Amino acid sequence: MSDTPRPLTGYLSYVLAAAHREVRISLSHRLKAFGIQIEAWRIMATLASHPAATMSELADLVLMNPPALTKLVDRMVSSGLVHRQISRQDQRQVNLILTDLGKKRMSQIRAEVQSEDDEILAAIGSENVELFVDMLQKISPRAARLSQRPLPRRLTKVGRTDL
Repeated sequence: MSDTPRPLTGYLSYVLAAAHREVRISLSHRLKAFGIQIEAWRIMATLASHPAATMSELADLVLMNPPALTKLVDRMVSSGLVHRQISRQDQRQVNLILTDLGKKRMSQIRAEVQSEDDEILAAIGSENVELFVDMLQKISPRAARLSQRPLPRRLTKVGRTDL
């Protein structure tokens, strides 16, 4: 290890943070046209592929802490995008369900999110996608753990799709 200073751009943690920032800004701009935050999109995308997820399942899947998730879901309920429903299996749990408006909004924004992914894909090359994902999962054990673990039994009945 050298004591010679190196520029900020010489640190992998900085380069990763800068890339995350650029993707977040771009995706946020795309979603803003629909009045949707990135976190709300994550919730809607999860509910679109895994209907009736519980709040605790969502918190883990959409990368939010439970109090922040609850506040955002409150706003989404007020906006008519999602509906809370007491779980039939366990009345202590609350399931979230996309409303018809939520499904319509998700359908509208899906192309924008795909365009964002297409731009990332063009930048890294389709031949590098699997390697890129593997590398990111190595530095993010949580992401690797989430992608490898099976979903709760009731969600696997619906079928897992990539978010």
